[in-house]
Amino acid sequence: MQSCEISADSTDDPLSSGLRRKRQPRIVVIGAGLAGLSAAKALLESGFTDVTVLEATDRIGGRVQSVQLGHATFELGATWIHGSHGNPVYHLAEDNGLLEETTDSERSVGRISLYSKNGVAYHLTNNGQRIPKDVVEEFSDLYNEVYNLTQEFFQRGKPVNAESQNSVGVFTRDVVRKRVKADPDDTEAVKRLKLAMIQQYLKVESCESSSHSMDEVSLSEFGEWTEIPGAHHVIPCGFIKIVEILARSIPKSVIQLRKPVKCIHWNQSVSKEIERVADHNSDLPEENKGSSVFVECEDCEFIPADHVIVTVSLGVLKKRHESLFHPRLPEEKVMAIEKLGINTTDKIFLEFEEPFWSSECNSIQFVWEDEAESESLTYPEELWYKKICSFDVLYPPERYGHVLSGWICGEEALIMEKCDDETVAETCTEMLRKFTGNPNIPKPRRILRSSWGSNPHFRGSYSYTQVGSSGADVEKLAKPLPYAESSKAPPMQVMFSGEATHRKYYSTTHGAVLSGQREAARLIEMYQDLLQ
Repeated sequence: MQSCEISADSTDDPLSSGLRRKRQPRIVVIGAGLAGLSAAKALLESGFTDVTVLEATDRIGGRVQSVQLGHATFELGATWIHGSHGNPVYHLAEDNGLLEETTDSERSVGRISLYSKNGVAYHLTNNGQRIPKDVVEEFSDLYNEVYNLTQEFFQRGKPVNAESQNSVGVFTRDVVRKRVKADPDDTEAVKRLKLAMIQQYLKVESCESSSHSMDEVSLSEFGEWTEIPGAHHVIPCGFIKIVEILARSIPKSVIQLRKPVKCIHWNQSVSKEIERVADHNSDLPEENKGSSVFVECEDCEFIPADHVIVTVSLGVLKKRHESLFHPRLPEEKVMAIEKLGINTTDKIFLEFEEPFWSSECNSIQFVWEDEAESESLTYPEELWYKKICSFDVLYPPERYGHVLSGWICGEEALIMEKCDDETVAETCTEMLRKFTGNPNIPKPRRILRSSWGSNPHFRGSYSYTQVGSSGADVEKLAKPLPYAESSKAPPMQVMFSGEATHRKYYSTTHGAVLSGQREAARLIEMYQDLLQ
């Protein structure tokens, strides 16, 4: 059995004051994703010297994961820099020459649709027919018009009627259906195709929101998410380069990999066992015994700290908040964790020897004609593949080869994650044959896919405002503990960062970076006299 140890820093007080209030604070950052690295970088650059980053996995980057296959880099996680004006991720990429090889197809102005902008999207039905381009354009204009309406409830304070159930999906489906059915110019056959396209578009929207279904996304709050102006960009050499730039100025000794955290003991609630170990540890400085926080690691080490910045995903907080914090989190914060939403968006990369798609085709969109009147986007386990909304063609082929990138989200993504590569590749190939009407499409030579939902260190891709939640819940999640208004204990013992804690930019990489900088700024302000 491992014996528990309490870490002690044997170095002298960096300020040599002998006064406890003048020593450098000990800061522990949990998670080496964009938020954690941004916080650590800002703290170290401001003059803090006692900073430790604990990362549960064997790599830095969190939900940024670039995989090199041959000469190409594929993104299992973050793909796009969303917007450029004032976006810290964009400026890191631009200042370090990461966008020099970005092609026009990897640079998009306006609303993006998952991946590729080059060429034409092919909307295919499960009967192997391509929906005429003019029908797709008419429907797309209608859908985008209704999408814009969903933004107005928050942005203009419009009241939400009871029929919509405050749901983006319910509202969108209802309004679009009524308009399609009322169009006097369309034949019944065209109307049925457009009705089936509603579900396909909502699947794409669900992948973008990382929700199981758009029915779960709050209509009244949907418009609070803010888009940064300017073009969206793909980083050809890999989004992981942003992670490496952030980590460049952080000494390697600061980041501890394979160091999962078991429990954060805060508000001086150190257990008797820890006190007992401390009493018998002659190497432990007296000041460590009065630490406000102890971080208990899975390897049984206890790390004393004055401040802990928690950057784990909302999915991990949902699963582990009861055991991860001692004492338990305040009810207000627990409610925020439970009310806010996070689910899984996964990618499935298929590499083929030769393209079976035309040179103008930028994506294959799957439209199931039997879903024209469907209300739900939940499928039986054996039909998980019906949640795959599309396969995008990766451009340029000179860089990526002949590769399709598929998208699936929600509970069906979790089912996909449980399948082996052979099953997923075979299932996707059968889908492609069915929708293209080409029975001769070969199986892919290689498959690569993500598994964000079942990974215990993430438990989802990114957050959204679930029906019943609001931006106020994001603020509550981000609020440091203990609450200043209700406690005389040392302030900001436990702080929260990560994309889910940014009210306007949740779900984005820049939201993660800014949230890390925000928490660092709190401590920099708190210790400004010490740092001068």
